[in-house]
Amino acid sequence: MNLNFASDNTGPVSEPIMQAILAANHGGAMPYGADPAAARVREALRGLFRWPEAEVLLVATGTGANALALSGLVQPWETVFCHRIAHIEEDECGAPEFYTGGAKLTLVEGAGGKMTPGTLAEAMAPVGTKGVHGVQRGALSVTNVTEAGTVYTLDEISALTAMARDAGMACHLDGARFANACAALGCSAAELAAGFDVVSFGGTKNGCMAVEAIVLRDGAQGPEMGFRRKRAAQLWSKHRYLSAQMEAYLAEDLWLANARAANAASARLAEELRALGAEMVGQPQANMIFCRMDRAAHDRALAEAQYYVMDAADRPLCRLVCDPSKTAAEVDRLLELLRG
Repeated sequence: MNLNFASDNTGPVSEPIMQAILAANHGGAMPYGADPAAARVREALRGLFRWPEAEVLLVATGTGANALALSGLVQPWETVFCHRIAHIEEDECGAPEFYTGGAKLTLVEGAGGKMTPGTLAEAMAPVGTKGVHGVQRGALSVTNVTEAGTVYTLDEISALTAMARDAGMACHLDGARFANACAALGCSAAELAAGFDVVSFGGTKNGCMAVEAIVLRDGAQGPEMGFRRKRAAQLWSKHRYLSAQMEAYLAEDLWLANARAANAASARLAEELRALGAEMVGQPQANMIFCRMDRAAHDRALAEAQYYVMDAADRPLCRLVCDPSKTAAEVDRLLELLRG
């Protein structure tokens, strides 16, 4: 039994996506994004986002999607405003700074992993006031679902992106868990993407093998981003295998069904953890749970289960994440271990 709750990256590839990869593995197809499926994926994402002129570039990793997306938005002497625990700050080994040619990340405070108009205004205030001696305002990057497992509402996003636009900045959405956010909010992809100039539309955490889409609202940016993707070694020669994944992911809204399954498993697990006396750190809103458990229960669970321990206090702070494949039996077994 797969009792791995460490990350949604630990889950298997969804069967329709695996079948699509196998189906693509017959005969020949033109390389480097000239495969027929790539064009179909572009049209499908244009429709999903309601961006008729959008350009789409597929890459294999979330770090590649975020770093390349930001590289097309800012100059090296500019800064990207993001939350203090944003993924681009905490988990990408300086890739955004590298691919932007050295653009700075300005970290913004906010409870529960979310910036607010107040904390963003505070962070923006001193930036751009030193002439050539300081970095200039470049872009805003929002992570939704956040690294704290919370979800920005549409109104919260609208307020932040409006501030950025008023300041002359572009807006990027880190959507590694884009689908989970849509499922949590009950909104469309177009509603979640509104206000952004570029979206990193994630697939890998939600049932794909390895594919993310950089979706550019302004298709005129496509050629430049194409060069950047090639120089970053993110242009696959056998691109059809990326296209096949994304096409199957979009077909019949598999992207949304997978996210709903992951969110539902997480909601049930969170409810049962509370009943066992676990202390929630923040309110789980999508497919990630942060909680403190009794040491004895935690030790029993680790005999079979895997999840991340954020600190090893007497009541350890644990992060548990559900991927789309999580079954009721797996959740039940974890709970049995915790109960003893």
